[in-house]
Amino acid sequence: MNNFAFLKENLPIFLPLIILELILVIAAVTHILKHPHYRFGNKIIWLFVVVLIQIIGPVIYFVFGRGDDQ
Repeated sequence: MNNFAFLKENLPIFLPLIILELILVIAAVTHILKHPHYRFGNKIIWLFVVVLIQIIGPVIYFVFGRGDDQ
């Protein structure tokens, strides 16, 4: 079985995960760009974490990196 056939057969399983990932990344990136306050690190570091570490990156940002909104 080649990779395309595997993806085609399992698309109903992967599609919600892909949509969830895109929503998380978009929400995290917009929050990073709009708010200047972070608990740890700075804007560049958090952008790399969110974009490069797929599903876990945005979750890490929302749990540990998001600072107080003032």
